[in-house]
Amino acid sequence: MSENLEKSNLNEAGKSKSNDSEQGLEEAMDGSEIALQKKKSGSPSTRVRRPHSSPPRFVTVEELLETAKGVTNMALAHEIVVNGDFQIKPVELPEDSLEKKVKEIVHKAFWDCLSVQLSEDPPTYDHAIKLLGEIKETLLSFLLPGHTRLRNQITEVLDLDLIKQEAENGALDISKLVEFIIGMMGTLCAPARDEEVKKLKDIKEIVPLFRAIFSVLDLMKVDMANFAVSSIRPHLMQQSVEYERKKFQELLEKQPNSLDFVTQWLGEAADDLMNQKYRNALPAGGGAAGSGDSPMPSPVAVQNYAYLKLLKWDHLQQPFPETVLMDQARFQELQLQLEHLTVLGAVLLVTFSMAASGISSQANFAEKLKMIVKILLTDMHLPSFHLKDALTAIGEKVCLEVSSCLALCGFTPFSTDKETVLKGQIRAVASPDNPIRRIMDCRILTFLETYLASGHEKALPTIPGGLGPVHKELEEVAIKFVRLVNYNKMVFSPYYDAVLISQEALSFGMVDCHVSPPPLYHDCSCFSQEAGTSLLLPG
Repeated sequence: MSENLEKSNLNEAGKSKSNDSEQGLEEAMDGSEIALQKKKSGSPSTRVRRPHSSPPRFVTVEELLETAKGVTNMALAHEIVVNGDFQIKPVELPEDSLEKKVKEIVHKAFWDCLSVQLSEDPPTYDHAIKLLGEIKETLLSFLLPGHTRLRNQITEVLDLDLIKQEAENGALDISKLVEFIIGMMGTLCAPARDEEVKKLKDIKEIVPLFRAIFSVLDLMKVDMANFAVSSIRPHLMQQSVEYERKKFQELLEKQPNSLDFVTQWLGEAADDLMNQKYRNALPAGGGAAGSGDSPMPSPVAVQNYAYLKLLKWDHLQQPFPETVLMDQARFQELQLQLEHLTVLGAVLLVTFSMAASGISSQANFAEKLKMIVKILLTDMHLPSFHLKDALTAIGEKVCLEVSSCLALCGFTPFSTDKETVLKGQIRAVASPDNPIRRIMDCRILTFLETYLASGHEKALPTIPGGLGPVHKELEEVAIKFVRLVNYNKMVFSPYYDAVLISQEALSFGMVDCHVSPPPLYHDCSCFSQEAGTSLLLPG
């Protein structure tokens, strides 16, 4: 009936969490040659170093299946460790899927057969006894080693041999057994299931009651699996770094080109940092491994910059590095959140700059205005969302709120000209090249880089000027980003160091000085005076 549902739930969760990672990893490996060739044949001034990998070899189906299983297990373990909200969810089949139709037909046939058996005179209890056996095993599976009394109760009451004898002699009282089962379920279930268990007592017909019992037991299995996940998470975290590194090494041995995109990613970051124009924008000594005519950036600086590049990644055009594939969705989410914060911060900065100096100090008003703008920008990254139209509406709403606040505080009311200018400046934020938006972008990236470079210090860096109204949201994103990066470093830093050492040996004295500066950081030097704070990125 509910055979191996717990196992299917675990498998389904593993598939759902690791499917994208596994598929992306395979695509990254299969498409590495094509992508690298395209990159190589692009701009003549951009030099891409081809990673040295072993020649391709034929693999058996068994090896492919074993590799896929290893990737799935690695992705599932990674998801449990990295995602504090990870939960196994009940399997929900698509409405019109063949699998769901077959399942419904089989289940209906089973319950119809049970109903027929129990309607006979005398009743036949073959199916009912099998169900009682399944329920018994499920209840026992919920017990912890110390639950000796409950184990004895379940074993004694749901003694299948005794139940069969009672059925043969016409002395079986199923309603009494079901009452015991419901009571035991109420004892073992999570508080969230109390209501479902209570509803079972209102069902009087035996077949619908059995169906409802199995439905609630399935939910309890999911609860137990999630409890097990939360219990093993602290122990898994201790072992996960070595486990993931071991699994990736096994994958690398079977697929030697599994670091091609990582090599390209780190190589581009190193070239960006070595570029003369970019290096001049850095504070003195920032990120340099040494001094002289061609100072080499340290491996840590290269890796930090490479991670920051992921926040500006073109996911449709650029293949994602293999070692961060399992976190691609998280980096995409962070990227969207930062874009949202950039626009939000720019709108608030423009508003508070135009309004009276005392209005920004009104904490309640600043928070209210921020919430209004956040709500109106909620769907910012949907294809149907038009940022310029939204900012036009935001400009109108902001002007109303500012005028109202000015009147309440006794300040000089907004003139028509000022309102027109404010609406125009807010609407101009829609352009990625808008100066205010670029300032916000630079300051946010500066904050993230500073926090990342601070290592394992718990204290957050000082929030750059102009980002005060969104500092809570920025700190939340920064903490997520740094945790993600630090964990990835713990797992894959040996590979990164090896790649960078290899590239340094290959490119010694061969740096192309004509490469354009990277698009990650806009040229912020022209804004440093008006911004009142350094917008340059420390190395």
